[in-house]
Amino acid sequence: MIVLTGAAGFIGSAFLSRLNMEGISDVIVVDNLKKGGKWKNLVGKEFCEYVSKYDFFDFLLNVLDNKIKIDAIIHLGACSSTTEDDMDYLYANNFRFSKDLLEYSAQKDIRFIYASSAAVYGDGKMGFSDDDNLTPHLKPLNKYGYSKWLFDNYVIKNKLNDFATGLRFFNVFGPNEYHKGDMASVVYKSYNQIAETGSLKLFKSHIEGFKDGEQKRDFIYVKDVCDIIWFFLNNNKGGIYNAGTGNAGTFNELAIESFKALNRKAQIEYIDMPESVKNQYQYFTQADAAKLREAGYDKKFSFLPKGIEDYIKNYLTAENRYI
Repeated sequence: MIVLTGAAGFIGSAFLSRLNMEGISDVIVVDNLKKGGKWKNLVGKEFCEYVSKYDFFDFLLNVLDNKIKIDAIIHLGACSSTTEDDMDYLYANNFRFSKDLLEYSAQKDIRFIYASSAAVYGDGKMGFSDDDNLTPHLKPLNKYGYSKWLFDNYVIKNKLNDFATGLRFFNVFGPNEYHKGDMASVVYKSYNQIAETGSLKLFKSHIEGFKDGEQKRDFIYVKDVCDIIWFFLNNNKGGIYNAGTGNAGTFNELAIESFKALNRKAQIEYIDMPESVKNQYQYFTQADAAKLREAGYDKKFSFLPKGIEDYIKNYLTAENRYI
């Protein structure tokens, strides 16, 4: 039995699809489906039980405990909004909930894989190494990144990084992100802009060393993320790892590949960055993938052109947009 939290979310539902492709449907899915369109991500997926995140610990302790053998808990559920301003809410969702679940897993000797974030690296001045010795010194730029840093730091300080596996997701894009609104990927937003207006707006650069549209991100396709999670599910390797390609691409490259996938001529307009995001904007992210490779993950990544082409041609412009 696998427990998958955040199962109706972007990465969670994509990974549930991957589990189904591998012939696995013995999955308890945990999420919050009260409002919004996340439920659509579960359509066509096979699983044995849905549990609201608000009832999850009661279900875990009073229904599952000592009755059903749980082989792994894949904890992808969290508040993923990088602009969330309620620190108490972030602490409860991204730290306390994760801590309680990890402690239960450790007590029961259940494999534990969880979602961290590249937001822990802040402005990137200290680099993007997932070496545990660097983590305590990182300075996230926003409350979301801080909540993820708190849990990573807890795992390391309590020497649980041999038991648990944390994955620091970089800029993930791909099918099933349609419910995310402002938190959807730049690729998805770019597709919508181009499809509606024929042109694309990108932020101007406001610091030296970066031309307009030359800000760089480590964009990783959600199918590659699922491959990484699958690898760790089948290889009992603990630790905190970057889930990025190690190859950053510019927003200009992203734009050009998006226009190309839609068979349109590139038309890009550069606009001022909102004041609200200037002080927490990352101009460059690029995963150090050495630790991931050393762990034995050897698959090639679908870098930006290939990922965008697959996403747009096989999902966004297809009859069925879901993975």
